[in-house]
This record gives sequence, structure tokens and C-alpha cells, in this order.
Amino acid sequence: MYRLTARRFMHATVVCERYKPGFFTSIWPSSNQPPPEKIHAYFQTKTSKDTESLTKPPINTKMLVRDFIDDSLFNPAYGFYSKPSNLPFDDIEEMEQEEDHIQYMNRLAKYRGRINHHNIQQLRYTLTELFKPWYGYAIAKYMVSEYKLNLYPHKDLNIYELSGGHGRLMPHILDYIERYEPSVYKRTQYNMIELSSRLASPSFMKHTPKHHCVQVLDKSIFDWNTLVTEQCFFLGMEVINHFAHDAIRYDLNTLEPHQSIVCIDEKRNYTEIFEPVQDPLISRYMALRKKVRSKLNTPNHPFTSGSLLWHKMQCVLKKKTPNYTYPEFIPTKLFEFLEVLNTYFPGHRLVLTDYASLNNTIEGINAPLVQTAYKGLMVPCATYLLPPGWYDTVFPTNFELLRDMYLLTCRGSKAGNEKNVKAIKYDDFLERYGDIERSKSKKGAPIRLMHQPNVKVFLT
Repeated sequence: MYRLTARRFMHATVVCERYKPGFFTSIWPSSNQPPPEKIHAYFQTKTSKDTESLTKPPINTKMLVRDFIDDSLFNPAYGFYSKPSNLPFDDIEEMEQEEDHIQYMNRLAKYRGRINHHNIQQLRYTLTELFKPWYGYAIAKYMVSEYKLNLYPHKDLNIYELSGGHGRLMPHILDYIERYEPSVYKRTQYNMIELSSRLASPSFMKHTPKHHCVQVLDKSIFDWNTLVTEQCFFLGMEVINHFAHDAIRYDLNTLEPHQSIVCIDEKRNYTEIFEPVQDPLISRYMALRKKVRSKLNTPNHPFTSGSLLWHKMQCVLKKKTPNYTYPEFIPTKLFEFLEVLNTYFPGHRLVLTDYASLNNTIEGINAPLVQTAYKGLMVPCATYLLPPGWYDTVFPTNFELLRDMYLLTCRGSKAGNEKNVKAIKYDDFLERYGDIERSKSKKGAPIRLMHQPNVKVFLT
């Protein structure tokens, strides 16, 4: 496995700035140094599908940002989430009130001993573990309420869970239905789908009380090609924050968007170059976004901030890539997921839970949190241009934009036309569907106190 040393970490970070003028560096390009576009012109362009059979990260290669991130997270040989997890889930430490992700991971490192790149993924918390079983119970209560209101008793309760991982949420949902709604349980079907077929595995079933209505589907949601005509609930709990994004920058002179390309040379140095948008998925997303209102809600967007001069001044003062705005990370994989739902799951009801904002993100609009383990602590990084497999990449979700994208993609209607498509606060969801009086954490705190102000629930 490709190992990261402190020296290579420093080198990889510096490479990102290679073609950016420094304080004592002339702003004019050197006549002896060709532009990076020419240096990498002969690199082969690859997707994450092309690299999934590799055992080491590729070299002499160009990749779109979403493919680079997807490969870094999910490659079966060296991807961040391909590492096996041996952590006993019953012994998960709970998150304290007002504690964020970085603080939580640092506290885990302190009490559990030093953490490193081999067990960083195992220590990642989810709301399912922190608030079990009440979190799963609340989701089950919502689905059963909606099911009995619209479908029961003539149709089955069909549930699809995206990226169920080790099945941590599924047993809580089914336990609730079996115990409190036995007539509904008899008509329940639970299906598990992964983000990638490379990760799909029924091994978690060996460690979980079995429900005979569970089926593990060994297929990536992005490769799905089977029409599901039945009405169903589609769950994604803290999943879309790992959907890879693309990065675009706007030319400050022409205002035209340019897609970012990650170039990896033979020494595995990482350089970012820009070219006019050519990728079909990016083009479809950009065309859709022109129709929605939510781009006006994106802070510091060059077309909505009121002044392109501000971006030009930032490029000069902070010595950023000349002639381009800050990067904007666009949710192309999330958009692709909505297209899959619209095509193959026309009768779905979507339930998503994720982070509306994150701390310690890298620079850019809608930028991710990139973090790794260093000397026993979780360390946020300043760039995503880093060796694959050693860094977690987590994106915030613009739920206003998601709502508009969903309406146009899956409902064929303009934004704001349907009141039943909504994003609500996590606390409000628990107030309505959680058993506040009986639900306690392992430390005895009521769930109402274990609030997550930066988490939202998306319901359709």
C-alpha cells in the first residue's frame, strides 16, 4: 500500500501552489517554464471506474475532481473506506453537547489511545451510533405514519437504504416496526444498496440480529438499471456528504466556467489545471442550476456577491490562481443520484439526513472538510490534492439548492411549487417523531439535549 510520509505530505501540499506567484516571485510566467496545460497534455484521462482495478494510485493521469475524490474514498485497494473496520459498535463513545466533529475525534483519540491512518475510518461517528436506538426509532415512526396514511393495507412497506454499511441503522428501524407495528412488519421489505459495488458486502448480517425481510443488493446505486415500480421509501443517512463533487472556477475576464482537472505525475505530485466545461454531467448540472433560485443563496458566488472586483483583489492579495475565481464545489454526484431516482424509482419517498454546514473546511464555495490523523489527533487539511486513501473528505449540503434540484429533476416542477418537499431541522424532526420522554443517551442525557444544529432532514 502506498504510504504517506511527513516529507511527502509537505511536498504534496506545496505542489498545489507550484504555478502560483509568491511574494518574491515575478507575476509573469517564466519563459523557461511551460504552462501546466502543456506539461500535462499527454497524460491519460481516467475516471474512478478506470482506476478501480488498480492496487496503487495512478500516475501520469488526469482526472476530474469528482473522479479523483471518488477514487480516493472508495478504491477497493487503497481507498479510505475500503479499510476493514474492527471497532465494536456497542462501545462507541457518545458526542458531548456543543461538540463538533474535530473535537469529538480528538477526544476519542485521547481516551482510546493514539489513532492513525489505519483506524481513522473506524472511529468516525454517525448519529445512528450516538443516539441509538432512538434515532432509528424516529425514522421508523415517520415512515410507518406516512405508510399507514397512504398505502396500508393494500401495498407493502418497501424500504431502500443507501450505503447501510454494517447495518447499524437497519435493525433499529425493523425492531421498532416489529415491536410496535406487527401488522406492518409482516408487509415490510428492507433493501440495502451501497454507494459502490466494491463496498457491497453481506458480512454485517453475521453480526446483526436477522430480520428475514432484509435483502442486500450487490450493486452500486450509480450503476442501477432496474425499474422499481412499487412505491417505496429511500433512506440516505449521512451519506450524501461523501458524494464526490466537481470543482469549477470562473474566468474573471469572460465569466465562463472552467472545470478543474487533477493531474498526477510519475512522482505522484498533484497539480490542478482548468479547461472550459466539457464533461456532460457538469454541463447538465450547470444547465439545471440556471433554472433554480437557490444559486442566489450561495454566499460569495461571483455572480451574486455584487462585485467581481473583490475576487480579482483576492487573487492578487492572496496570490491565488490568476484570472480565476475561488473554486466552487458543485454536487454533481448528488445530481446524478437524483437522476437515478427519477429514472428507476419513480414512486420513491426520499428521507435524507446530513450536515448543512461544517467547520474547518478548505478554501472555496461549498468546500469540504478534509481531515486525517496526525500524532494521535484529527487534523483538518488545507487542500484535497493529497495522496488517496489517507484522508476523509466530507461535504456540506446546501438544502435549499437540493430542494430545487429535486423538484426539477424528480417532480418536473419549478422550485417552491410543492410543500411536501422540505428540509427541516434535525431537532424539529426528533420533536415530532422521537420519543423524547423515554429516549436517553448512555450518559443519561435526553435526546432533546443532544441536539445537532448543523444537521437537517430532507423529506419528500
